[in-house]
Amino acid sequence: MYQKYQTEAVILGSRERGEADRVFALYTRDFGLVWARASGVRREYSKMRYALQTGVYIQTGLVRGKRGWRLAGASAARQFGGNAPGALVFARICKLVMRLVQGEEQNAYLFETLADAQATLSASTHTILPTVEIVSAARVLYALGYLSEDALGSALLTHTAYGAEQLAEVEKRRAALLTSINKALTETQL
Repeated sequence: MYQKYQTEAVILGSRERGEADRVFALYTRDFGLVWARASGVRREYSKMRYALQTGVYIQTGLVRGKRGWRLAGASAARQFGGNAPGALVFARICKLVMRLVQGEEQNAYLFETLADAQATLSASTHTILPTVEIVSAARVLYALGYLSEDALGSALLTHTAYGAEQLAEVEKRRAALLTSINKALTETQL
């Protein structure tokens, strides 16, 4: 008998598999990046299909089997609703994480960065979306060791909050942040 793990996760992306299955890239609080299969989720009568959308923050049950992880239940804790521009920005952040993270490894700072970015972007207006995206990219790179706190000369990376004070600091340091982010992305060679 397999053990069922209850955890929180952010859905980074998915791909179709077989006739009705889908494989999801989840960044979980407890396991890091996990690829989990959901059987029959593309069928009309599937109970999980509405909760399993890219960019959604979910409560999920995962089972580790012989062939990898399987989704054993999911409920959406936070969705984007009608904020399509915020969802597009978060999709770019998710692609960055999927590109840079290799294998399963728990990273609490990275999970909190993604969860807070998802919450902020789902409730944000168009004016602050680019600023939140810059901060998120910097924090993802910092969490993975590609960017140092000293390189920025700022306390933006010591926490995961996206308050007005932090966003104002980003606007002041925008050019330096973009230079540091682009340099770090170039050095990853991915």
